[in-house]
Amino acid sequence: MRTAHTAFVVNLHLYIASCPITSRSSRKIKHFKMRKVDLCLSSEGTEVILATSSDEKHPPENMIDGNPETFWTTTGMFPQEFIICFHKHVRIEKLVIQSYFVRTLRIEKSTSKEPVDFEQWIERDLVHTEGQLQNEEILARDGHVTYLRFIIVSAFDHFASVHSVSAEGVAVSNLS
Repeated sequence: MRTAHTAFVVNLHLYIASCPITSRSSRKIKHFKMRKVDLCLSSEGTEVILATSSDEKHPPENMIDGNPETFWTTTGMFPQEFIICFHKHVRIEKLVIQSYFVRTLRIEKSTSKEPVDFEQWIERDLVHTEGQLQNEEILARDGHVTYLRFIIVSAFDHFASVHSVSAEGVAVSNLS
């Protein structure tokens, strides 16, 4: 008669033998390369935790929903800002910001557990693109962050919009 412990050991052995990440002969775990993903998607657990303006038809969450038809719009005066929280430590390799009418964009980063102690990271003057989205691609250096603060310092018009923010990179560790 099998005991519960014996049944567990047999089932575990069968699982390990059929597990795709182990070798049947050596039983050593293979190393996998970390998967690069768009860290800014709400489906990855990312949130916009602050925005200085909000229009109920175009809320800040639209920037990270993955839908190219939605966007966040400012409601006038500048500077305007928003903060993205990753809920984990991440390493960003490339940022892509799709916007309209943004003139100067400053990005600050924090590695704190709370949205404090931001340091200036990137500042760019964007080119005005009449009738089409600005597509600003930024290769990141020292891209270890838990929070990003985006500050639209100035714009080409009274209003500006951010259609998407994406960050290619990997999750490094959970906040603890």
